[in-house]
Amino acid sequence: MGTNIQPNKAGMALGLLIGGWHLSWALLVATGWAQPFIDFIFWLHFIKPIYVIGPFNAGVAALLVGITAVIGYVLGYAFAMLWNWVHK
Repeated sequence: MGTNIQPNKAGMALGLLIGGWHLSWALLVATGWAQPFIDFIFWLHFIKPIYVIGPFNAGVAALLVGITAVIGYVLGYAFAMLWNWVHK
């Protein structure tokens, strides 16, 4: 039974997942739906919303998505390498 994980595929998968999640957030901010969304999420958790969503900035959004995707890739790659090492 093959227990090896391909590090590049794991990195790509996690990078796309985390980058995509943050792309969704950036789209919520761009459309103006982020504040009602975050207020609702806080309300569901019995938290009084104190945060105010700032205006959309395409450059900052690109940095957010890019940096989180790279971090996701690195974490996925490292997890796969660790998994493969442990399961030798």
